[in-house]
Amino acid sequence: MATTEIGSIGDLPLTQGGTLPDAELAYVTYGTLAPDGMNAILVTHGYTSSHLFVDGGAAASEGAWSGLVGPGKAIDTGKYFVVSSNMLGSAFGSTAPRSPNPATGRPYGPDFPQITLSDIVGAQKRLLDQLDVRGLVAVVGPSYGGFQAFTWGIDYPGFMRGLVPVVTGLKRPPQADPDATLRKLSADPNWNGGRYYEAGGILKTMTQLREETLRGYGIEAELKPRFPDKAARDGEIARQARAWAEAFDGHSLLALGRALDTYDVTPALANIKARVLFVLSRTDKLFPPSLAPGVLAALEDAGVDARYHEIDSDFGHLASGADWAKWAPALKSFLTSL
Repeated sequence: MATTEIGSIGDLPLTQGGTLPDAELAYVTYGTLAPDGMNAILVTHGYTSSHLFVDGGAAASEGAWSGLVGPGKAIDTGKYFVVSSNMLGSAFGSTAPRSPNPATGRPYGPDFPQITLSDIVGAQKRLLDQLDVRGLVAVVGPSYGGFQAFTWGIDYPGFMRGLVPVVTGLKRPPQADPDATLRKLSADPNWNGGRYYEAGGILKTMTQLREETLRGYGIEAELKPRFPDKAARDGEIARQARAWAEAFDGHSLLALGRALDTYDVTPALANIKARVLFVLSRTDKLFPPSLAPGVLAALEDAGVDARYHEIDSDFGHLASGADWAKWAPALKSFLTSL
């Protein structure tokens, strides 16, 4: 497993107003940066996973990408310098609601400021500048990572040659409702007005939420070959859900969910100068392939050079990792063409 580094990116002005002081991003790198700083690929993770999603683990259940990143693989670390950054607001080492608020010395909790996708991407840009990355070959990521990829293309159009948004869309899906998440979290007896860090935490509720999410993502189809017995499969889902709940934070769910309130990149697609490989899964209920014609038409109308690949997978939203071999050739070919 790669070693996590912490990058200090300074005081970060936020698009909704205010400044996040002394912001930090957790990240890992793979491969070697070329002398001209131009061989880098940024991989961006999903809503509830982490910068270690290439390595796998409980936090990476949206689909570990170990099959896609490494020497000789689609994202070839013998050729590319790969940066995987934990999102601002996430719970895996970056500045987030669980971080100490310098003004009080206690976790921000419900006082964490409103962030947007542009803030998340802007923080990554600062990190890349510190790493002497002068340009990206591509930004590649699944789900919420795809939101980041599109936002990168709009906010920094001259900085990358390609974008690979995977199992994702141009706007927030209706299922992503932070108000509904808040209602579930605040029903926990330890909620304590959002100050649950001092009240014993909300592990039971977080575990239940994770089980619901994993089932909605298609985890049962992925596990069935290894756990044909339903009771054993349910036990494995419960194990994964609890492991994630012990690591993640409810306020990060809310902060990242609310960051999508302003996410709709459709009006700004003409900003994109990079070529796009848009990838969906045949069985994804969150971002079904029926979205593809509208997305491709919007990109074409905006003058964006875009192509589409559909993963023929039974694994729903998890397909990009669980069935990585079915789309790795398309990814490799696209990156090579850049």
